[in-house]
Amino acid sequence: MGIYSDHILPRIIDKVMSREELSVQRRDSLKGLSGEILEVGFGSGLNLPYYPKEVIKILALEPSMTGKRLAQKRIASCNIAIEFVGLTGEEIPLDDSSVDAVLTSWSLCTIPDPHKALLEMKRVLRPNGVYHFTEHGLSDIQSITKWQDFFNPIHKMIAGGCHINRPIKDLILNAGFNIRKLENFYMEGSKIMTYTYKGIAFK
Repeated sequence: MGIYSDHILPRIIDKVMSREELSVQRRDSLKGLSGEILEVGFGSGLNLPYYPKEVIKILALEPSMTGKRLAQKRIASCNIAIEFVGLTGEEIPLDDSSVDAVLTSWSLCTIPDPHKALLEMKRVLRPNGVYHFTEHGLSDIQSITKWQDFFNPIHKMIAGGCHINRPIKDLILNAGFNIRKLENFYMEGSKIMTYTYKGIAFK
């Protein structure tokens, strides 16, 4: 931890992740959410403008204090009740079967133990709960995965622990989720960092 990771990097992430292309994906990923939502990796609140009116409460999990501060203006403009509930995805301080949905948006890449975090997300979901996700990760082209593996250690150092080669689909399935919808595609930019997994899974 230090000045870069605590204060500079969250501001860079807020700027980079505010791009219109990503906003389009956020809007689409949040469609259909309702009730009480756990957002793991709340960041600076970039998803807030796209929550449907059927959402009555957002339980926000976010470790970065700077991210929370950057979110304040967006929180003030949001009509949905928001409560910060924890710091890490691996230990979610909520009861079993207590939320209607879980949301992650480009968050699984930085969680130190994504398998444990996904088990926790599944635990807090109600029996008919849904998990909406938009993540970047391991490509489906071997020539690109080789470069992802090569650059991953460097990327982790400069991007706050962000992995560019995590097999998102396998991680979700291995945690016991049932994936009902999945889209895979490359977004604008380098293919080693933009292979996207967007979908919906059930408990």
